[in-house]
Amino acid sequence: MTPDEFALLRDDDTIRTMLEAVCRTTRMGFAAVARVTEEQWIACQVADRIEFGLDPGDELAIKTTICDDIRRTGKGVIIDDVDAEQQWRTHPVPILYGFKSYISLPIIREDGSVFGTICAIDPEPRTLRSSEIVAVMEDYARRIAAILDGAPVEAEYGE
Repeated sequence: MTPDEFALLRDDDTIRTMLEAVCRTTRMGFAAVARVTEEQWIACQVADRIEFGLDPGDELAIKTTICDDIRRTGKGVIIDDVDAEQQWRTHPVPILYGFKSYISLPIIREDGSVFGTICAIDPEPRTLRSSEIVAVMEDYARRIAAILDGAPVEAEYGE
Protein backbone atom coordinates (compact mmCIF):
# COMPACT_ATOMS: atom_id res chain seq x y z
CA MET A 1 0.00 0.00 0.00
CA THR A 2 1.33 3.37 -0.87
CA PRO A 3 1.53 6.03 1.83
CA ASP A 4 -1.03 8.03 -0.18
CA GLU A 5 -3.52 5.13 -0.21
CA PHE A 6 -3.10 4.63 3.53
CA ALA A 7 -3.53 8.35 4.27
CA LEU A 8 -6.60 8.50 2.02
CA LEU A 9 -8.30 5.60 3.77
CA ARG A 10 -7.20 6.44 7.31
CA ASP A 11 -8.47 10.01 7.07
CA ASP A 12 -11.62 9.48 4.98
CA ASP A 13 -14.77 10.45 6.91
CA THR A 14 -16.96 8.55 4.44
CA ILE A 15 -15.19 5.29 5.25
CA ARG A 16 -15.29 6.02 8.97
CA THR A 17 -19.06 6.55 8.70
CA MET A 18 -19.43 3.32 6.68
CA LEU A 19 -17.64 1.31 9.36
CA GLU A 20 -19.83 2.78 12.09
CA ALA A 21 -22.87 1.86 9.97
CA VAL A 22 -21.49 -1.69 9.57
CA CYS A 23 -21.37 -2.00 13.37
CA ARG A 24 -24.94 -0.71 13.70
CA THR A 25 -26.36 -2.81 10.86
CA THR A 26 -24.67 -6.06 11.87
CA ARG A 27 -24.77 -5.41 15.65
CA MET A 28 -21.07 -6.30 15.65
CA GLY A 29 -18.44 -4.61 17.77
CA PHE A 30 -15.50 -4.29 15.41
CA ALA A 31 -15.30 -3.35 11.73
CA ALA A 32 -12.30 -2.54 9.58
CA VAL A 33 -11.03 -1.80 6.12
CA ALA A 34 -7.81 -3.71 5.64
CA ARG A 35 -5.15 -3.76 2.96
CA VAL A 36 -4.46 -7.42 2.29
CA THR A 37 -1.50 -8.67 0.26
CA GLU A 38 0.36 -11.98 0.09
CA GLU A 39 2.69 -10.68 2.80
CA GLN A 40 0.57 -8.54 5.11
CA TRP A 41 -2.74 -7.46 6.61
CA ILE A 42 -2.82 -3.77 7.55
CA ALA A 43 -5.73 -1.99 9.23
CA CYS A 44 -6.47 1.13 7.18
CA GLN A 45 -9.39 2.31 9.29
CA VAL A 46 -11.36 0.74 12.15
CA ALA A 47 -14.49 1.13 14.24
CA ASP A 48 -13.86 -0.63 17.55
CA ARG A 49 -16.67 -0.85 20.11
CA ILE A 50 -15.33 -4.00 21.83
CA GLU A 51 -11.74 -2.95 22.48
CA PHE A 52 -10.41 -5.51 20.00
CA GLY A 53 -7.24 -3.45 20.08
CA LEU A 54 -6.39 -2.66 16.47
CA ASP A 55 -5.74 0.87 15.25
CA PRO A 56 -5.11 2.19 11.74
CA GLY A 57 -1.63 1.13 10.68
CA ASP A 58 -1.60 -1.99 12.88
CA GLU A 59 -0.73 -5.27 11.21
CA LEU A 60 -1.72 -8.90 11.69
CA ALA A 61 0.31 -11.85 10.45
CA ILE A 62 -1.36 -12.65 7.12
CA LYS A 63 -1.55 -16.39 7.81
CA THR A 64 -3.55 -15.69 10.99
CA THR A 65 -6.39 -14.12 8.98
CA ILE A 66 -9.32 -15.36 6.94
CA CYS A 67 -8.79 -12.29 4.75
CA ASP A 68 -5.85 -14.08 3.13
CA ASP A 69 -8.30 -16.65 1.71
CA ILE A 70 -10.60 -13.85 0.57
CA ARG A 71 -7.71 -12.13 -1.22
CA ARG A 72 -6.80 -15.35 -3.03
CA THR A 73 -10.36 -16.34 -4.02
CA GLY A 74 -12.02 -12.94 -4.40
CA LYS A 75 -15.01 -14.33 -2.47
CA GLY A 76 -16.41 -13.19 0.85
CA VAL A 77 -16.80 -15.24 4.01
CA ILE A 78 -19.81 -15.04 6.34
CA ILE A 79 -19.99 -16.84 9.69
CA ASP A 80 -23.09 -16.39 11.83
CA ASP A 81 -21.87 -18.60 14.68
CA VAL A 82 -18.46 -20.27 14.74
CA ASP A 83 -19.68 -22.94 17.16
CA ALA A 84 -22.62 -23.92 14.93
CA GLU A 85 -20.57 -24.29 11.73
CA GLN A 86 -18.48 -27.45 11.35
CA GLN A 87 -15.95 -25.77 9.04
CA TRP A 88 -15.20 -23.02 11.57
CA ARG A 89 -15.61 -24.46 15.09
CA THR A 90 -12.03 -25.80 15.21
CA HIS A 91 -10.48 -23.34 12.75
CA PRO A 92 -7.45 -21.62 14.31
CA VAL A 93 -8.37 -18.05 13.32
CA PRO A 94 -11.63 -17.70 15.31
CA ILE A 95 -9.96 -19.45 18.25
CA LEU A 96 -6.95 -17.10 18.10
CA TYR A 97 -9.02 -13.90 17.99
CA GLY A 98 -12.00 -15.08 20.06
CA PHE A 99 -14.77 -14.19 17.65
CA LYS A 100 -18.06 -16.05 17.14
CA SER A 101 -19.38 -14.08 14.17
CA TYR A 102 -17.51 -12.76 11.14
CA ILE A 103 -18.22 -11.16 7.79
CA SER A 104 -15.64 -10.08 5.28
CA LEU A 105 -15.93 -9.12 1.62
CA PRO A 106 -13.23 -8.25 -0.89
CA ILE A 107 -12.64 -4.68 -2.01
CA ILE A 108 -12.10 -5.06 -5.75
CA ARG A 109 -10.53 -2.17 -7.65
CA GLU A 110 -11.53 -0.98 -11.09
CA ASP A 111 -8.66 -2.98 -12.64
CA GLY A 112 -9.98 -6.20 -11.05
CA SER A 113 -7.31 -6.46 -8.35
CA VAL A 114 -8.26 -7.16 -4.74
CA PHE A 115 -7.11 -4.25 -2.58
CA GLY A 116 -8.19 -5.86 0.66
CA THR A 117 -11.35 -6.38 2.66
CA ILE A 118 -14.11 -4.75 4.61
CA CYS A 119 -14.71 -6.99 7.59
CA ALA A 120 -16.48 -7.16 10.93
CA ILE A 121 -16.18 -9.47 13.94
CA ASP A 122 -17.92 -9.94 17.24
CA PRO A 123 -17.45 -12.22 20.26
CA GLU A 124 -21.18 -13.10 20.10
CA PRO A 125 -23.06 -14.98 17.35
CA ARG A 126 -24.91 -12.68 14.92
CA THR A 127 -27.28 -13.31 12.02
CA LEU A 128 -25.31 -12.00 9.05
CA ARG A 129 -26.49 -13.95 6.02
CA SER A 130 -29.59 -11.79 5.50
CA SER A 131 -29.78 -10.28 2.05
CA GLU A 132 -29.90 -6.78 3.60
CA ILE A 133 -26.61 -7.15 5.49
CA VAL A 134 -24.82 -8.76 2.56
CA ALA A 135 -26.11 -6.05 0.19
CA VAL A 136 -24.92 -3.27 2.55
CA MET A 137 -21.46 -4.85 2.86
CA GLU A 138 -21.20 -5.34 -0.92
CA ASP A 139 -22.21 -1.72 -1.47
CA TYR A 140 -19.62 -0.47 1.01
CA ALA A 141 -16.91 -2.62 -0.60
CA ARG A 142 -17.79 -1.06 -3.99
CA ARG A 143 -17.80 2.46 -2.52
CA ILE A 144 -14.40 1.98 -0.88
CA ALA A 145 -12.98 0.70 -4.19
CA ALA A 146 -14.41 3.80 -5.88
CA ILE A 147 -12.73 6.04 -3.31
CA LEU A 148 -9.41 4.30 -3.98
CA ASP A 149 -9.95 4.66 -7.72
CA GLY A 150 -10.77 8.38 -7.37
CA ALA A 151 -14.44 8.12 -8.32
CA PRO A 152 -17.08 10.26 -6.59
CA VAL A 153 -18.98 8.46 -3.83
CA GLU A 154 -22.50 9.33 -2.69
CA ALA A 155 -23.07 9.49 1.05
CA GLU A 156 -25.78 7.02 2.07
CA TYR A 157 -25.49 4.69 5.05
CA GLY A 158 -27.75 1.98 6.44
CA GLU A 159 -29.02 2.09 9.98
